[in-house]
Amino acid sequence: MRGSLSPMDVRSPHREDFRAELRVLELGALSVWPASYQALTFDRSPRLVREADPETCHVLLVLSGEAEASWGKSRVGYGRYDLLTTVSSAPARVRTEPAEVGGLVRSVGVEVPRSAIPLPAGQVDRVVGRCLSGRDGPGALLALTLTQLARRNSGYRAADVPRLELVLVDLLTALFAHACDAESAQPAEDRKRVLRLRIRAFIRQNLADPELGPALVASAHHISVRYLHRLFEDEPETVADSIRRQRLAGARRDLSDPALAAVSVQDIAARWGFRHHAAFTRAFRGAFGTSPSGHRRTAPVLAAARS
Repeated sequence: MRGSLSPMDVRSPHREDFRAELRVLELGALSVWPASYQALTFDRSPRLVREADPETCHVLLVLSGEAEASWGKSRVGYGRYDLLTTVSSAPARVRTEPAEVGGLVRSVGVEVPRSAIPLPAGQVDRVVGRCLSGRDGPGALLALTLTQLARRNSGYRAADVPRLELVLVDLLTALFAHACDAESAQPAEDRKRVLRLRIRAFIRQNLADPELGPALVASAHHISVRYLHRLFEDEPETVADSIRRQRLAGARRDLSDPALAAVSVQDIAARWGFRHHAAFTRAFRGAFGTSPSGHRRTAPVLAAARS
């Protein structure tokens, strides 16, 4: 693997019948690579470090199977939903094994330039060799995002790449800061960043709930509505506006989908959290300049014209 990621030697005991699948998703300066494979050893040797150091940081989320990473005499084991961190400037060897005979290891990796992480280099180095949890805290948010990106039909488009790149950098920074206790340097800002990420994830997961609004969001995160508004006061839109925009965008996508042509406009509105058809129609017309029914009629024509 010397073309897209940090150069490394890869070996497997299954030389004759090796099975693997690897995809590389380019998100600006970041690379995300979902993979499934038989037992493998990834070796970033001192020679490879000397030959080429792209100055990147790599985080691997183990989804199934197990891994063991070694740095000299130091060895660390990793299991399901653990996060393993390496840096291209340091030699490392990672050995992976499936959970059962004949099975596959499944993982999602993300590689990011070290310069993109707004933490001192020494703090990033302190994360190397540690087993970080992808089950709680900032690690759980990162794991959720990576597994969503790994899906073949994740629903993301090219226009989403810049925002996804920023989200991943924020999540990686929060993970490293949390692991290194770097909150002591910027405690308030780090806590706010992680809380904003949690709130955004909560909103995305609950758009279908008609009760979703600032009061519910604040209550779910044990903060006041006033503090919620303060958290997002520097954002281009309020929490309520963000919820409305995402709901309308989701409804518009469904109305454009030929597979949902038999689903009524009212039912589509309801699945995106709109209780009242009249209110949905007014909001949709205000956002897109046409009624939901009008959009549904013209969407196939516009799609045919674009193709």
